[in-house]
Amino acid sequence: MYCAYVTKIRNLRKHTNADRLLCGECFGNTVIVDLGTEPDQLGVYFPVDGKLGVEFAQKNDLLRRKDENGNPAGGYLDPEKRNIKALKLRGEKSDGLFLPISCMEGFIDTSLLKDGDTISVVNGITICEKYIPKRNRSGGSPGGGSRVRKKSDPISPLFMEHADTEQLAYNLSAFRAGDLVEITLKMHGTSQRTGYLPVLQGYKYKNGLQKRLFESDKTPNWLRSMIERTPIYDWGYVTGTRRVVLDSFDGGFYGSNAFREQHAKIFEGKLHKGEEVYYEVVGFTDDGTPIMSPSNNAKIGDKEFSKQYGKTTFFSYGCDPTGKKTTADGSGVSAEPVPKSDIYVYRMTMTNEDGDVVEYPPDFMRYRCEQMGVKCVPLFWRCFIPDMVQLPDAVGSPQAVDAGEYIKAIAERYYDGPDPVGKTHIREGVVCRIVNRPKFAAYKHKNFYFKALEGLIKDTAAAPDMEEAQEVEVMEEEG
Repeated sequence: MYCAYVTKIRNLRKHTNADRLLCGECFGNTVIVDLGTEPDQLGVYFPVDGKLGVEFAQKNDLLRRKDENGNPAGGYLDPEKRNIKALKLRGEKSDGLFLPISCMEGFIDTSLLKDGDTISVVNGITICEKYIPKRNRSGGSPGGGSRVRKKSDPISPLFMEHADTEQLAYNLSAFRAGDLVEITLKMHGTSQRTGYLPVLQGYKYKNGLQKRLFESDKTPNWLRSMIERTPIYDWGYVTGTRRVVLDSFDGGFYGSNAFREQHAKIFEGKLHKGEEVYYEVVGFTDDGTPIMSPSNNAKIGDKEFSKQYGKTTFFSYGCDPTGKKTTADGSGVSAEPVPKSDIYVYRMTMTNEDGDVVEYPPDFMRYRCEQMGVKCVPLFWRCFIPDMVQLPDAVGSPQAVDAGEYIKAIAERYYDGPDPVGKTHIREGVVCRIVNRPKFAAYKHKNFYFKALEGLIKDTAAAPDMEEAQEVEVMEEEG
């Protein structure tokens, strides 16, 4: 869940190309502030991918507007979207928004706020929330809507959603000396899960009359609600997205879920009873549509970035929309086949008939994936956190740090640069997983350029991506 953080701004310095601006750091992210900001000043940090509440934004004059003479005034935020995004401002990175603690005056007694507090809704007023582009409700989703069972249908009660992966920077206290940690590639695709679990086969009725009455369209709801029936479950394969159990592979957000079906079928006959596998589907759909929206690299405002990654970012991961490998000189395609989409497993579990979930350790997950002939997300680093950790400070002198800071420093060795799979686009970031936890404990860390691309994509998207669209649908159903 998105929230803002009460924190101090660190490492304040002059902006390299703007006399009236300063640069500082919040949770290791660069923020740009005005000259009135003091070193180590307490304030509120709004990470990227968030949206400010309209009342809060107006009170702090953060929205673009025009004064009485028609000249630009106010802040830089779009009055409708009010979204915080990563961008470059006169050559410096801007990775979030930092405001002085006084921005909360009128919403809460600011003397009650302390370093480490989180903020989203205060006294019934929305201060900030996750930014999700508005959907075009008249046109529906790109594929005409997902064909899924209603959430209340008990298709497979033991089919578990993937646990949320929180941001590393705000969860450094989760790491302790002695923890075994793995750092793997975070991939930008669409989530999918498949399990071999008890699946609803039908219902048992007291007699044939009750069955006919229940299934008849002419039966009134009050009578149907009085008919007793018992669900019948048997072992079977079930597949879903992050939040939704798929009823079929027809239709869907992308127009067709056929690309999902081919990957789900890989696991049929290979999973043991109770096993559930979570994986990322990357590349393109069967008709060549990018699974994740592309972005215009020029809008990043960094010539070196465009020079390295070209005019447009396609999150391809070695896949190709034609199903054939493009020649190195770009003159055409070769006869060598490549997948249009591919999958990478990042988690496996075993669930017994009582609903008890056991996490597979990553080593065993990789062993099972090798048996089944499927790929796992690339592993960058694996090690125990030492009891005493030292990292060089700004001048290179060793300085003691806690376990979380140590892992963050290691993660930042790997979270930036070209994607190691296809090598044609920026990587999204990394995931740091604590292996020795009984429950899944992993934290994501995205790099600045990916966050900037993500912000651009959301600004130009006609609709939210599939997972965000489903997130909204689920929230609407729940309340």
